[in-house]
Amino acid sequence: MEKIRRPSHSGSWYTDNPKKLAEELDGWLGGTGLAKSSDVRGVIAPHAGYSYSGRAAAYAFGNIDPSNITRVFLLGPSHHHYTPKCALSKATVYRTPIGDLPIDQEVNEELRATGKFEFMDIHVDEAEHSMEMHLPYLVKVFQGYSVKIVPILVGALSAESEAMYGRLLAKYVDDPTNFFSVSSDFCHWGTRFNYTHYDKKQGAIYKSIEVLDKTGMDIIETGDPDAFKQYLSETDNTICGRHPISVFLHVKIFTILLFCY
Repeated sequence: MEKIRRPSHSGSWYTDNPKKLAEELDGWLGGTGLAKSSDVRGVIAPHAGYSYSGRAAAYAFGNIDPSNITRVFLLGPSHHHYTPKCALSKATVYRTPIGDLPIDQEVNEELRATGKFEFMDIHVDEAEHSMEMHLPYLVKVFQGYSVKIVPILVGALSAESEAMYGRLLAKYVDDPTNFFSVSSDFCHWGTRFNYTHYDKKQGAIYKSIEVLDKTGMDIIETGDPDAFKQYLSETDNTICGRHPISVFLHVKIFTILLFCY
């Protein structure tokens, strides 16, 4: 029986008009001037409303070569629902205003069988925006191609759990038809976020934030989860997708180990 997760944030965080949404995505993607590359096996992209992040997200999704990818693992942080684990979706389809994305039930079952994943209620699923904001881009990029998704809501994980989930997911990176889409915004600055870090030697506040975030991005690019954890400990940067990013960094580490053997 088909269970549909509705595009609950369309009409507010992004337009629910299919024609307008498709035109926006085409414009943003085309504006990047990026060439598609089969070497791109994963991206970290934002999940704020499209009026804030839509154009920036295109620079992540614009690199994807859809021709050899049949499955996308979506890793998104949980903003409203507390869990110390990772959660799978009970839905069978994620709907967007411009098309549907079926969930890979076979992989869902493989992950469930490990005993390490829970299932999120459909109301929890629809309340969360972090993965939904990637969906229209995925529909657009994979238009004309057959692709399934594996949405994984990443909870408030311990460092040990981040490594454990990375180990469980590592085998999927070995398959070049799999892709990882990791959802995260970076610094949330201001009193409403309890974060007002300001390095005055960088100049204006926005420059201080830019340097802070760029430092984190450079560390992420090294692929070292321990270095990323140390950066978070030292700066307290309010990166909401810290746990999905950390899981993905551990995925890469265990993949390297698998390749070595």
